[in-house]
Amino acid sequence: MVSFSSPALARVSPLYDRIKRIIPPPEWAVFAEDVDAILDLKRSRNAVILAHNYQTPEIFHGVADIVGDSLLLAREATKVDADVIVLAGVHFMAETAKLLNPEKTVLIPDLAAGCSLADSITAQDVRLMRQRYPGVPVVTYVNTSVAVKAESDICCTSGNALKVVESLGVERVIMLPDEYLAQNIAAQTNVKIIAWKGHCEVHELFTASDVRQLRENHPDVTILAHPECPPEVVAEADFSGSTAAMSDFVGKQRPPRVVLLTECSMSDNVAVLHPDVEFIRPCNLCPHMKRITLKNIRHALESGQHEVTIDPAIAAPARRAVERMLAI
Repeated sequence: MVSFSSPALARVSPLYDRIKRIIPPPEWAVFAEDVDAILDLKRSRNAVILAHNYQTPEIFHGVADIVGDSLLLAREATKVDADVIVLAGVHFMAETAKLLNPEKTVLIPDLAAGCSLADSITAQDVRLMRQRYPGVPVVTYVNTSVAVKAESDICCTSGNALKVVESLGVERVIMLPDEYLAQNIAAQTNVKIIAWKGHCEVHELFTASDVRQLRENHPDVTILAHPECPPEVVAEADFSGSTAAMSDFVGKQRPPRVVLLTECSMSDNVAVLHPDVEFIRPCNLCPHMKRITLKNIRHALESGQHEVTIDPAIAAPARRAVERMLAI
């Protein structure tokens, strides 16, 4: 039975003031004990929680210390002053945090929190692409395994992909593994991009007809699309950008009504910051992101599970690819 007057609920009540429009009081009462325990465990273990924009609001606004897109999390991971990093996201993000903090303990609350993009390509695939296109540099999306990163020249995120591609000063690049991101970047540059056929299982579901239907149902709506969406979706949208760029757009432009064509929890998290904006929610959930919960974050801090380790043989080249990205 949930207590609506527990000491834990009282202690975490200041956090609730910020998200009370998004999480109903009965739900927060269910979360309160875990939130309270996590806050205490962070202090006792000298731990920080890095949470991606797709995490649910009770994680994103309740227990996370650093929140953002893949690029921001990668950057901030290099600055963390803690013994333990808990990555509230998917496995490749935890690997990236470990690459950049080899001496720290990095935990992923659920080992099954994977990614369809990371699963779409292997290190052997990259080696075969290099054989097919000798001398062409490989730009690899951070949504990949550490083994794939180790076979790459440089990494990118959806937020810096164009800058990374053009920084190489070449006529063509191999860009892996997201086909739609590669196509959307190709439309913005004269660099010829050779793509792989990987797709995000969330963003590939959006269609151009969805966008048109949204405009028909909500004539005054502003539609923002993630660049992992198909190019025809991006073409129909008012703006395309990373999750950080979409959040910035809403903050600066303050559209009265907006749709974020990306993972569902993103809208909830941005809505907390902008109560004056109405969010229309075409809800596509990432099953991998949703494997991360308050309960398994708490368990990770209590038990030290699951620790991320990386083979030293691939850590150095993978780290080099990520650091080259961060240096741009």
